[in-house]
Amino acid sequence: MVHCRERGSELYIGDGAHMILHEQGSAAQIAGVTISTIPNNPDGTFSLKTLKMRLRNPRNVHDPISRMIAVENTMNGKVVPMSWLKEVVKFGKEHGLKVHLDGARLWHAAVATNTPIKEFAEGFDSMTFCLSKLGAPAGSMLCGSKEFIFQARRARKVLGGGMRQLGILAAAALVALGNVPKLIDDHRHAKSMMKAVNSMGSDIFWVDPIDAQTNMAWIEVKETATVNAKKFSQRLARVEDNHDDDQARVLAWEVLPNKIRLVYHIDVTDEQAEAAERKVRYVIREMDPKFRI
Repeated sequence: MVHCRERGSELYIGDGAHMILHEQGSAAQIAGVTISTIPNNPDGTFSLKTLKMRLRNPRNVHDPISRMIAVENTMNGKVVPMSWLKEVVKFGKEHGLKVHLDGARLWHAAVATNTPIKEFAEGFDSMTFCLSKLGAPAGSMLCGSKEFIFQARRARKVLGGGMRQLGILAAAALVALGNVPKLIDDHRHAKSMMKAVNSMGSDIFWVDPIDAQTNMAWIEVKETATVNAKKFSQRLARVEDNHDDDQARVLAWEVLPNKIRLVYHIDVTDEQAEAAERKVRYVIREMDPKFRI
């Protein structure tokens, strides 16, 4: 609402971004902004050549007004390449577009690549990052110039987003910032889970190594008459047997009919991560006929 203050503005964004998939199309619904999506590549990037073709003629009264680019990092747990981010910033400046970085999980990108977070944010007109993903009970930060933040506060006020007595949350957020070095443990847990799944050699459950980058473990599921991602995730959440390996309740999200996601966070201990691995392996052996004797 700050970058696109004129109604009829247009925003460019990857078609797999959270902003387009999980926010009710709020840019259009509330801000009157047209959303133009560009197919995301597996690494979270999208074609700047395609973006250039989408730009509008500012002198054509039939067109919306090209105003803004938004990118997400990390994207589905993958670190978006720094070289591409720099190209996006350069593209925005060359074409007079504001560039926003949705960095809800940006600290994960910084830790995974041992790169200062300011290098990921360099050149962007604004960015967000999520404090709750660092262990705070709630909250996100919106960053930008003083004028941008002033206008954002005005927009927040009219939307009813103001809160009273936020000091207790701010204090928790300061504590959460100290948790950044611990993110590497979440990455270790996720990678260990994915390695454990692939080491089984299942014909139905497997992992794409490119997905093993940050704190998300993705497991592919080959759909059969009796198995799909939903059934797999439901079974992971249940305890049905007395076997020690079945005692954990693992909560996973069936992102697609053939894919589940497990997200590791600060409250998952090494012992819990190991129990989750045992449970996943136990259920895979139960559901894959290859392991039935």
